[in-house]
Amino acid sequence: MDFAFDARTEELRAKLLAFMDEYVYPAEQVAHEQRARLASPWDTPAVVEELKAQARRQGLWNLFLPDTEYGAGLTNLQYAPLAEITGRSPQLAPTVTNCAAPDTGNMEVLAQFGDEQQKKQWLEPLLAGEIRSAFAMTEPEVASSDATNITTHIERDGDEYVITGRKWYISGAMNPDCKIFIVMGKTDPDGPDIRRQQSMVLVPRDTPGVTVKRAMQVFGYEDHYHGGHAEVIFDHARVPVSNLIGEEGGGFAIAQARLGPGRIHHCMRLIGMAERAIELMCRRAVSRTAFGKALAQQGVVHNWIADARVAVEQLRLLVLKTAWMMDTVGNKGAHTEIQAIKIATPRTVVDIIDRAIQLHGAGGVSQDLPLAELYAGARTLMIADGPDEVHQRSLARRELKRYL
Repeated sequence: MDFAFDARTEELRAKLLAFMDEYVYPAEQVAHEQRARLASPWDTPAVVEELKAQARRQGLWNLFLPDTEYGAGLTNLQYAPLAEITGRSPQLAPTVTNCAAPDTGNMEVLAQFGDEQQKKQWLEPLLAGEIRSAFAMTEPEVASSDATNITTHIERDGDEYVITGRKWYISGAMNPDCKIFIVMGKTDPDGPDIRRQQSMVLVPRDTPGVTVKRAMQVFGYEDHYHGGHAEVIFDHARVPVSNLIGEEGGGFAIAQARLGPGRIHHCMRLIGMAERAIELMCRRAVSRTAFGKALAQQGVVHNWIADARVAVEQLRLLVLKTAWMMDTVGNKGAHTEIQAIKIATPRTVVDIIDRAIQLHGAGGVSQDLPLAELYAGARTLMIADGPDEVHQRSLARRELKRYL
């Protein structure tokens, strides 16, 4: 394993770091101020569109997509340090470089499994950043950590599918630019193979029977930059059979293909979030005095900073190893490593951000610093894309097999 950056990664990394310093960090406060003046909190601040245009001009666009026909053609190992950088400003940087979930996963699904018409109608405008999208899988009435529990019904009626069900925490759905949902439901609920009961269909937002009911909060945040997280009702919504992605019964497999890259992308960005927290912690420690000496002279602060640095370096190496394995032996071959980073990264980053909040006192939980929102995002990722306990269960079973 060689984790040294190649020439292309070094070039993109330098450009992205400069882009963050010159445009993204200064725009964070501007975006907050502009959003407060918008007619709807779900509208996009003007500065976001300006940054998107600038990112495209600099070639910092669609970096996540390894398919050279549609994306930058980077490997996971090449993309890892770039995603980490965007993670330092998770509300802005992924969005303005067109590397934000859930659009990234949806574009990967369409690129890999969509037909030519689906790619032309939906993938191309997503790649251009002209529209946004949502992925509708999680449901409030069942334990969605087990995707086979999904109850949304997709019934064929002649040349149409009829979709009925209730979804929630559907990321991106509150954004008025969200024009398309990828909906996972059951086309064969009584089929003998529980992993062949599900299918995925494309449902335009303006389809009769589709209702975006309300915004779901995350620790009180509405996550405007990601288009919120909505409860969505599908009440006998009808779409053409041609809106099926792949084949009937292929939904579970497509979901697994989608979630592998999604999980490592989250972990890459989480490391950037941790680095931002460490930077803020250190700046605070050297500039703040308590009980007659700088916080940087307090022994407990030394421990927090040292432990945070050690933890981040460990996580980065594990994420890079996972990226290298995904590139060399495929997502299936890297299954254990993907689960390992999904378990280790969010919980460790939550702890680092928590220490940074503690060091900042009341300011740490305020809107004047990004720490509280970083904490909410990191803590959520202990649930999203499969809760930690599901991954622990699966990983432990794989380890135990060698001894049974």
